[in-house]
Amino acid sequence: MTALHSETSLLNEDDRTYLVQLLKQRVTFDAPLAPLTSWKIGGPADALANIESERELAETLRRTFRRKLPWMVLGSGSNLLVGDGGVRGIVIRLSGSFTKIAISAQENEVIVEAGASASVALLVAQGASHGALGIGSLAGIPGSVGGALRMNAGTDREFGDFVKEVWVQSPARPQTHAVTPQYFYRHTTLARDAVVARATLAFERGDSSTVRAEMQSRLVRRKATQPLAWPNAGSCFRNPPGDAAGRLIEAAGAKGWRLGGAEVSPLHANFIVNRDNASASDVAGLLARVRRAVAERFDVELELEVHFVGVFV
Repeated sequence: MTALHSETSLLNEDDRTYLVQLLKQRVTFDAPLAPLTSWKIGGPADALANIESERELAETLRRTFRRKLPWMVLGSGSNLLVGDGGVRGIVIRLSGSFTKIAISAQENEVIVEAGASASVALLVAQGASHGALGIGSLAGIPGSVGGALRMNAGTDREFGDFVKEVWVQSPARPQTHAVTPQYFYRHTTLARDAVVARATLAFERGDSSTVRAEMQSRLVRRKATQPLAWPNAGSCFRNPPGDAAGRLIEAAGAKGWRLGGAEVSPLHANFIVNRDNASASDVAGLLARVRRAVAERFDVELELEVHFVGVFV
């Protein structure tokens, strides 16, 4: 949903006026995106639209549809590499009602209603306090509910295992409507132009103290094995069938490799960290080098788990 080869804003004055009238001070132009990504990398957006309601999202999507403007949802900025040339069109950040979490604990079940921009970490913490069994498998996953749902994030269990209902909006159908996606390893059948608005998750209910203890144990283990002190986007490659990407990368001798300010983490080989003002080109080049090394050594083509968006220069 991004244009890749233009360095000139695609928004005209009417587009800018429309967005200002709709969002007031919650839209900024030529807005830096690096501070909003977990890698702290990326150029500016033509427009950064902070949207607080499903009505505002519908109006914005209608505008992109009429004008054929490129757009994307930034979410929490994790699992994403934004090009150094920035992003043409409209970058959407969901806030306001999209950040809400509501939990109801029933006799045998915990129901969670969450907006797309709700924090997964907060959802896990609150769900654990209500005894949501299995929620520990989502502990430590960065980002927002919408992103975690779209990529079916998880560990031994995945986000889709718990999802009961999903509501989305799109340029061609901007009003909020329910869909029933299928969930696979690190992807779903959600349409590319579908913006997750909110979701309902259901968990079996157990003892809250036991669930909290499991969650804390997982978080401690994650902290000890992942380079959380440096800006990163989580795991860079999907695990191939029957193996682990990190093991293959380490066995190929890539731990500690550097390109510019980017480094293959010495702690976890499937993480690339921003050690020293890395550019998107640094990270992209290092990812390509790692993929080549694993392919040459093991004849395995690693699949990217991070998404490239915007203009790469």
